[in-house]
Amino acid sequence: MTQGEAGPALGRAELLAPFRPGRCELVGIEVECGLVDPATGLAARYFGERGVLAVLEAVLARWGGERQEDAGRLTGVRLPDGSQITLEHGGQLEYSSTPVPSVAKAVDDMRAALEQLAELVGRFGLALLPGANLPFDRLADMQWVPMSRGAIMRDYFTGLGEPGSRARYVMALSLSTQVTLDYLSPVDFTQKLRMQMAAAPVVSALLVNSPLQEGGSSSGLLSHRCWAWLRMDPRRGGVLPPALRPDVTVEHVADWALGIPLIHYRTPDGRYHPAPDRTFAELLRHGYPDGSRATPAHWAAHLNQLWTNTRVRSTLELRASDGPPYPFIPAVPALWAGLSYHPESRSAAWELLGRYTLHDHRAALAELPALGLATRLGGDPVRPLAGELLRLARAGLAARIAAGLEPPHVLGYLDPLEEILATGRTFAEQCRDRWHGDLRRDPARYVAAYRV
Repeated sequence: MTQGEAGPALGRAELLAPFRPGRCELVGIEVECGLVDPATGLAARYFGERGVLAVLEAVLARWGGERQEDAGRLTGVRLPDGSQITLEHGGQLEYSSTPVPSVAKAVDDMRAALEQLAELVGRFGLALLPGANLPFDRLADMQWVPMSRGAIMRDYFTGLGEPGSRARYVMALSLSTQVTLDYLSPVDFTQKLRMQMAAAPVVSALLVNSPLQEGGSSSGLLSHRCWAWLRMDPRRGGVLPPALRPDVTVEHVADWALGIPLIHYRTPDGRYHPAPDRTFAELLRHGYPDGSRATPAHWAAHLNQLWTNTRVRSTLELRASDGPPYPFIPAVPALWAGLSYHPESRSAAWELLGRYTLHDHRAALAELPALGLATRLGGDPVRPLAGELLRLARAGLAARIAAGLEPPHVLGYLDPLEEILATGRTFAEQCRDRWHGDLRRDPARYVAAYRV
C-alpha cells in the first residue's frame, strides 16, 4: 500500500497555503459536552441501546446530513446547515457551529442546537453536560470510542513518558468551549494572534471550571482540565512561542510547526497510520520509510494535531479556557470577539500584556490549575489584568453595537465574568461550594444543576 505520494517535497507555497485570510470577520462556537447518565453522571459507552453510536444514528435520522467515519465506525455528522456533531475519544459530543457574522447569532444557533440535541438524547435516558471535564468517570473505567487514530494517539503519548503522562485524561475526560475567529490580512493576523496569545493565561485563570474529577473528588485544583493539558506533549499545546513576538507572521507559525512531529496521517483508502518518529521538517527531507512523500493533506492534518491556546489555520481558534456552565457559555465568544474584532481594544490589550515573556506564560499556566484568579503573570496578579481585559472587551462589543453588527443585549453576556471579578469566586469555586452544599455530593443533583 502506498502511504504518501511519490514526487517532490512540499514547497513553501504549499506549506503556507492552509493559512488563508478570510474575507470577513465571522464567529464560530464549538462546545464539547458529556453524554451522561442523569442518575450517576457517568458517560455513555459507544455501543448499546443508550450508547453514543445510537445517539449519532438518531441525529442522522432526525436531521439528515453526511456521515463521518473512522475505520467504518460512525464518529460524527455534518448537518445540512454546515454545523457538525462529532465525537471526542471518551465519547464526548462536540457541537461546531457554522460561522456567522455576529456573536449574538452564533449564540442563538448554539443554544438552539444544544437544546434540540438535549431533547433528543433525553429520549435515550441521557443528559447533555457541558463544562470543562467529566467529573465522575474514572479514567481506568472509560471505554474508548473505536477510532483508529485514537489508538495511535494513545500509543504516541505513552511513548513520550512524563511529557505525555496526562494525555489520556485530556482525551477521555476533557470538555471545553472554543471560539473560532477570522483574520483578514497579514497585519490583521499579527495584531490578533499576538494579543490572543498574550491574553490566554489571564482568560484561562478567569474561567477555571473543573474542580471535580474521578468520582467527584476534589484535589484542591480549580481546573483539572488545565492541569491535564500540562502533560499532553507541551511542545504542541499551551503557549505558541512565536505568537508572543510583536511581528509574528504565518511564516513564523509554519516554521514552528515544522519542528513538531506528525502523530498520524490518513491515506487515500481512509485508514490512519502512525507517523515516523521525526519532525515534519525531517519528514519533508527524508520522506516515509517506504520512500513516499508527505502530502498537503498530511500537512493539514499536522496543523490539526497542534493544540496551542490559539490554534492557527485559516482561522484563529481560541482554546485556552475551561468551558463555563451552560447559561454562561456566551461569555466566551463575547470576550474574545470584543477583544479581537475592535482595533482599539485589540491594541490596548497587547499594550497591557505584550511585555510578558514566554517564561512568564509557562509559569502562569503551571500555577493556574490550582490558583485560578490568584495566579500571577510575571509577578503581577491576573485579577486586575482580567478586569482590564473585560473592560476592553465590553468597549469592543459596544463599538460593534454602534456599528449595527450586534444587538445591545450581547453586553449582558459578559455580566457573569464581571461577577467573578467582583466576588473573586470563579465558576470552579462556585461549583465546588455547591458540590459540598446544596448538591450534597450527589451526582444526580450535579447533573440536574448543570445539564443543558
